[in-house]
Amino acid sequence: MNPDNFRDLVAAKITAAFVPEALGGFGLESVHDWTLAIAALARADASVAIATNMHLGVSRGIAQGYATVGYGREALEAVVSGEMLICATATERGTDNLHPLTEATESADGYVINGEKLFVTMSPVASHLAMNVRLRDTEGDQIASTILPIHTTGITPNDDWDALGMRASGSQSIRFSNVRVPKNELRITGPWGRWSVRVLVNRALANLPLVGASLGILEAARDQAVHAGRTQKRMGVVIGSGAGVRHLVAEMEMLLATSRGVLQMTTCWVDDFMVRHERQTPSMVEAHELMQRYQTAKAIVNKAAIEGVNKAMDVVGGSSYTQANTLSRLYRDARSAPFMQPGAPAEAHEYIGRVALGDWPES
Repeated sequence: MNPDNFRDLVAAKITAAFVPEALGGFGLESVHDWTLAIAALARADASVAIATNMHLGVSRGIAQGYATVGYGREALEAVVSGEMLICATATERGTDNLHPLTEATESADGYVINGEKLFVTMSPVASHLAMNVRLRDTEGDQIASTILPIHTTGITPNDDWDALGMRASGSQSIRFSNVRVPKNELRITGPWGRWSVRVLVNRALANLPLVGASLGILEAARDQAVHAGRTQKRMGVVIGSGAGVRHLVAEMEMLLATSRGVLQMTTCWVDDFMVRHERQTPSMVEAHELMQRYQTAKAIVNKAAIEGVNKAMDVVGGSSYTQANTLSRLYRDARSAPFMQPGAPAEAHEYIGRVALGDWPES
């Protein structure tokens, strides 16, 4: 990954978007606007977009804590200055977000963390790392979260990111070996293995803007296809004069309109949801509805992006299959989105249907 990209984002204060204006940020609050910003970044580079989203998701939480209880001012000021750039991970091999296996064990002076996390996006250039862990205490199994300086003793980046797409995201795995954490730096977020209101809300809010990256990929692919249709010639005739190319472009326009409409409706609903629950904690039913709306938007827009890039490649032809052509990168990047949890394709339909039928999942 290119560190200059992130230096530019820091200089433009994009990474300080959620920091209050009084502390030097933009004071962003809208999930709708956040999602559009990620889409705009993804039109140029989806790897940078998803990496930036990880930081924004965590810094938004810090800003929210500062607004409600006054905690986190120093961290927010460090975000503005560029001293704090946060990568985040909840993914582990062979399990899911509700069942983290990386574990924090109580010690005399706090906790000790051991385990391994995958897809730690942006970790090669980050200063801090946010993660979830399993914590067994007197209350039973819990999910807890923490933010650590990435150079903390015992944190070992594996330098093993070698993926089909999102190649510039730096999503390597990281090993945690006897990493010591002060007691007050670990926060309980919910029961291990079960949904809670806090986990449902936090996971939906942090991941919904990632769907914006798929929209940005689709928009970039559509622009490439339209440009080719207007300028690329075969046998001396622009390819856009043919019925087949026009049909493909029309289908892309429909995919784009559907995706924009779904994201517009979903993110505006989420903004209204957050206003309604500014002073009142949502119920489990309401939190599941929020998660379901995110999962539905994700499934629709992820699929549209993959289909749209395919159609753009059909328009452009064989040159789109070469490494030098931007569409080959868009093709690989679009295919990564369905794997982003929560809600892989093999799981999303069951969850969406259960919630619609009033069968609220507990785990």
